[in-house]
Amino acid sequence: MTIKDLNPALVWNIFDQITKVPRPSKKEEKIREYLVNFAKEHGIEYKTDAIGNVAMFRPATKGYENAPRVILQGHMDMVCVANDGVEHDFDNDPIKTVIDGEWVRAEGTTLGADNGIGVAAGLAVMIDKDLVTGPVQALFTVDEETSMGGANNLGEGMIEGDILLNLDSEEDGEICMGCAGGVGTKATFEFTPTPAPANLKYIDILFKDFQGGHSGTDIDAERACVNKLIMRFIWNTMAKREVKLAYIKTGDKHNAIPVKAEAIIGVKPEDVDATIAELEAFTATIKNEYKHTEKDMKILSSIVDAPATVIDDCTTKRLVASVYTAPHGVYHMSKEIEGLVETSTNLATINMDGNKIYVDTLQRSSVESRKDEMAEIVEAHFTLAGASITHSDPYPGWAPNMESPILNVAIDVYKRLFGETPKTSALHAGLETGLFLINYPNLDMISFGPTLRGVHSPKEKMHIPAVAKFWTYLTSILETIAKK
Repeated sequence: MTIKDLNPALVWNIFDQITKVPRPSKKEEKIREYLVNFAKEHGIEYKTDAIGNVAMFRPATKGYENAPRVILQGHMDMVCVANDGVEHDFDNDPIKTVIDGEWVRAEGTTLGADNGIGVAAGLAVMIDKDLVTGPVQALFTVDEETSMGGANNLGEGMIEGDILLNLDSEEDGEICMGCAGGVGTKATFEFTPTPAPANLKYIDILFKDFQGGHSGTDIDAERACVNKLIMRFIWNTMAKREVKLAYIKTGDKHNAIPVKAEAIIGVKPEDVDATIAELEAFTATIKNEYKHTEKDMKILSSIVDAPATVIDDCTTKRLVASVYTAPHGVYHMSKEIEGLVETSTNLATINMDGNKIYVDTLQRSSVESRKDEMAEIVEAHFTLAGASITHSDPYPGWAPNMESPILNVAIDVYKRLFGETPKTSALHAGLETGLFLINYPNLDMISFGPTLRGVHSPKEKMHIPAVAKFWTYLTSILETIAKK
């Protein structure tokens, strides 16, 4: 059995096609070509803009031409992360899907249901002849996962309507009507490569199989940040003996809690056994500290050949100390919505390139001033360590509108279909909705979707029964809008 055998067949067959199309952020050429060809094949009116967004238009069912136009919106790109040891070329290889009980997941990589399932549902609406709808537009944006560049540079005429249903939420039975804004902060350390001392032994230290997750929706789960953990070990080792840092790489994506980290350190030959023994003791400590969240974690070591160079001692100390002590996690909880994270920061990745080391972080908040404050705190922290700082283009949050007409329609439809009241909430993650409001301030918007777990990590999975509910719910909302 494959996902093409699941119901609703139309949605799952399109999702299956999407999983076979590579679509990393900023490399959406192949998925955009797929979408344009889909429109041509089915005789759907479409347009594209300069940045690569695609819009499609379904005419109203006869008799419903005067109904409000509804925009179904999702993003083309996906977060591309693979488990350590899994060989997968995200630029060329298809995602390998697996049915695992009531869930669909991928073999060792992210699934891309964020937001492939939203795109699949939008395309299914475009071609399902049995649906009764008013005029419907589907809008598929690029580069949501890195900079929201598609929504931020939306071409003229790419939005034609008054109601927008964002299909990028991840919890069945929940309607999202607000989200956090965000900004990225990058700290850059310049170092002097120095010849690696030949009298040292070099140890490769690998932290792997940590849970990781979405840097917004999972930031309050108190999962381990491997960046801080590996620096914690190196810092304590430096306090006891001479240590040279030759290599450091952690994390994969700026918007994901990291799942792995690797460093190469040099110590004197007589200190090798003690260092490895301390690492084993440290492993036991971390397993105890995170016994509820990091059950699969591994910390490994091996002796490797001497590298050509190491990082100079001054930069090593500044880098290790600053990453170890850097802010990470929840900073403020909302006082307006119980259980909602208001402000957070994610210590995401560390990468080396030439004589530079880059530390990438991401700040989120539903309060604009606190988003700025969080970025300033991270900037100040790394400035004290001698790093230079840059910020990505910020994106705004989306303030909840409890008087939203489409929100009331969606609540009524859910109660009628499923016999219970859906939860309404705001999301501590970035949606493109806030950017749309800048140029289309009168849009009436909500966001919803099927249940996903572990997004932005190789643990990503999608609940099969929730997809059927999602489709029924979406099509019923469209029919209700048309008939009203």
